[in-house]
Amino acid sequence: MSKRVLHVVSNVSHYADPSEPTGLWLSELTHAWDVFGAKGFEQRMVSPKGGLSPLEPRALKWPLLDASAKAWLADPERMALLSSTARPDEIDPADYDVIYFTGGHAVMWDFPDDERLQGITRAIWERGGIVSAVCHGYCGLLNVRLSDGTLLVAGKRITGFSWTEEILAGVAKKMPYNAEAEMKRRGARYEKAVLPFLSHSLADGRLVTGQNPFSARAAAENVTELLTA
Repeated sequence: MSKRVLHVVSNVSHYADPSEPTGLWLSELTHAWDVFGAKGFEQRMVSPKGGLSPLEPRALKWPLLDASAKAWLADPERMALLSSTARPDEIDPADYDVIYFTGGHAVMWDFPDDERLQGITRAIWERGGIVSAVCHGYCGLLNVRLSDGTLLVAGKRITGFSWTEEILAGVAKKMPYNAEAEMKRRGARYEKAVLPFLSHSLADGRLVTGQNPFSARAAAENVTELLTA
């Protein structure tokens, strides 16, 4: 049977200030989708509320808008997928081998405390599946507890968008919290590349993470390697 991947995307469209838009960083979805699609994996999207996943405007401008994201924007069928994402209560975790949390600053608001997403993540992990995230997507892992009450990320090597990158991107003051610091506070062994904005992905057993938007393909390739081993 084909392997199945569940992509998690945000429903949030703005920072704390409604006049400042944000959303899904499209290439973090498309790069992984391309890698998994090339292997013939089945893929579906879920979001905390279901329905529309807004796009981060900054990710749609040159030079950040690459061929993969452009191809998605030009494909009505794929764009329709972003308008009709599933709700968590429509998802059976037993159907999926992988959960993959996409990023964009939007996820900092709706991923961490969504108990239904946490339940899906826990179920996939505890039946031997792969839990993965890229960039801010690791915010979706902050509060996932396993059946024994321990945090999934405790003691695990993990990466995600660094505080240094937040500062260099000029958005640190807009952040609701410091995701890197919160990961460390939960006992995760946070790591990052020597230089910011370089591709960097880690695999600690079945936990796979990528540091920033430029790490989505590497993270997906790490997931694929585990799935096909």
